[in-house]
Amino acid sequence: MVFENKTVLITGGSRGIGKEIAIRLAKEGANIAIVGKTADPNPKLDGTIYTAAEEIAKAGPGKVLPLQGDVRFEDSIRHIVETTVNAFGGIDILINNASAINLSPTEQMEPKRFDLMQSINVRGTYFMSQACIPYLKKAFNPHILNLSPPINLEPKWFGSHLAYTISKYGMSMVVLGLAEELKKYRIAANGLWPRTTIATAAVKNLLGGDFLMQRSRTAEIVADAAFYILQKPSFENTGNFYIDEEVLINEGINDFSKYAVNPEQKLMTDLFL
Repeated sequence: MVFENKTVLITGGSRGIGKEIAIRLAKEGANIAIVGKTADPNPKLDGTIYTAAEEIAKAGPGKVLPLQGDVRFEDSIRHIVETTVNAFGGIDILINNASAINLSPTEQMEPKRFDLMQSINVRGTYFMSQACIPYLKKAFNPHILNLSPPINLEPKWFGSHLAYTISKYGMSMVVLGLAEELKKYRIAANGLWPRTTIATAAVKNLLGGDFLMQRSRTAEIVADAAFYILQKPSFENTGNFYIDEEVLINEGINDFSKYAVNPEQKLMTDLFL
């Protein structure tokens, strides 16, 4: 199995893309630590860290560690990393998936919403990466993978939702910076972004409801792309912004119909592309 005895730490792993990546890598033998804030059932959100852990455990032979945590806070990050290392002996892969979204225009953006996005998306990604670097240095083929887009400086992405764009491009700047800074340690840092919208809780509850869900793909396409990226030699493949479709096409996969929520609907291209 490709990821046997590897330890993968995934933020935002209770549901959606984070959970699907965890399931995909667990099938290949990885030990998975999933981080999420949801420990108790929430009627607006699908599942908890514990129900996700059960699903992941069923997928493969690796061990699963559910961790309640919040990447906005240094003590929580420290606890997450130390508990993961104590359980599995190290960290081979960090996936910065935790993210907050609010597409309000500037006039309507509340300071607490702005701060939440910057705290989770940029600050959380930065300091989670910082905390994992000492352990990634010791790993064979270590990777950091951020769920963040290629930096596209077209004004329309800033004019439509400035605060959110700043936060996601902040995550992408972390990719660029760490890729360069950590080259000497052979630690890869890359970004991954979907070509089309992905059927997640954010899409359902915040963005477009069932209309957009029907025009989305399932998170499995992103998980499959991550599966291939994380196998690449870390010293050769760093500083890239991968698009899920392109990754799969390069692996000889051209039929994406199985990923469509509703194959009869036209897919919606995701933001920043």
